Amino acid sequence: MTRSKSQNAAYLFMGATLFLVLVGLLMIYSASSVADYVRNADSAYHLKRQLVFLVIGLAALFVGSRLDLRYSARGTAILRDPERLGWLIWGGSVLGLIAVLVAGIGKWGAQRWILIGGVPIQPSEFAKLGCILTGAVLLAEWKRHEIDGRQLAGRLAFVLVPVVALVMLQPDMGTTMSIVLSMYLLLWIGDISGRLLVSAAGTGAVLVGLMIWVEEYRLSRFLAFLDPWKDPKGDGFQIIQSLYAFGSGGLTGVGLGLSKQKFFYLPAAHTDFIFAIIGEELGLLGTTAIVVAFAVFAYAGVRIALSAANNFDRLLAGGLTAMIATQAAMNMAAVTGLMPITGIPLPLVSYGGSSLIFTLACIGLILGVARRSTGVRASAGRAGATTSGSRAQQPTQTRGSDRADSTERRRDGRPHLSGIDGGKPARRKRA
Repeated sequence: MTRSKSQNAAYLFMGATLFLVLVGLLMIYSASSVADYVRNADSAYHLKRQLVFLVIGLAALFVGSRLDLRYSARGTAILRDPERLGWLIWGGSVLGLIAVLVAGIGKWGAQRWILIGGVPIQPSEFAKLGCILTGAVLLAEWKRHEIDGRQLAGRLAFVLVPVVALVMLQPDMGTTMSIVLSMYLLLWIGDISGRLLVSAAGTGAVLVGLMIWVEEYRLSRFLAFLDPWKDPKGDGFQIIQSLYAFGSGGLTGVGLGLSKQKFFYLPAAHTDFIFAIIGEELGLLGTTAIVVAFAVFAYAGVRIALSAANNFDRLLAGGLTAMIATQAAMNMAAVTGLMPITGIPLPLVSYGGSSLIFTLACIGLILGVARRSTGVRASAGRAGATTSGSRAQQPTQTRGSDRADSTERRRDGRPHLSGIDGGKPARRKRA
């Protein structure tokens, strides 16, 4: 039996994920070993912690992939009801963001973490998932004509505005931009009017400009992006050291473990700027492999979304894939000097417990979409084989009438199985 397209995409998706995680473990050890030996007398300090986070993340991936989230299951158990689960994650993350402002910890002028059992947790990471999950539910409701456009806009604003405001108060403009861009891409996947999307993009660009202008440290960072050598020992220091790392690496790199920039020259070498260490030690070939892996990851995620059995699954898989790919693109662009430094880690590769666990949980939810899609197609195939004989015994029922009874039309005009989304079949007009 040949595998379905969603199965093939799922295997490709998991392959890219595994590659990125393994490279991340290797490079975290390489980038942090020197500093860890000096500061902690243990060169594998950060590697050991990342392995613990990985075990938790893999458990979250497994649970996420097994959740039977169905739009038609609203009002049932919370782990099956995407609406209740989405609001639970969103509400918990908002409370976490408030706790960060009250009793959080931070560094480099930003307060982004809270300590739970001695482990730092970054609530803004989980706020991303809450926004995407609730946004997918709301867009699915809109597509099924359960809410109108104004209700959709109001509820999306209720989801997004508190999260953005609380994250900006930390302050963390990079994560704010990541959340907003992810929600923007979710709206695009949800077939929102192009005119509205253009207007939203223009408004967002103006607001970003204002936020940069009114805050001195953001303006300094933006000017350092335009000309880092104007302040080589201040705001331009980090990006200059990053560019030195890429320049030293050349085509094939200086060799694994032989980076010089990790010797206290490049800040955040094992977190936000791990891509620069990859460029130095593995060269252009190493960084190209990372870019290709994320491209494969994004392609497979899109294929899973396109093969989804219903609108909600399509929005969920597409939105989560877009969120992870956007964060990766922002990190690599900042580290290579293509955009101002944002303080966003490279998903699956950078050190960080909240980021790794959150990303693997999202990957699990995407794999759950692929699993449900495969299951629906298998069930449809068995049902088709079972009913083929009965159809032959009922010549009065035409092929056209059978198709009309088994499908309905989505808002965009394309058909899908009515039973999957929990809706009723579209009624045929009498001639």
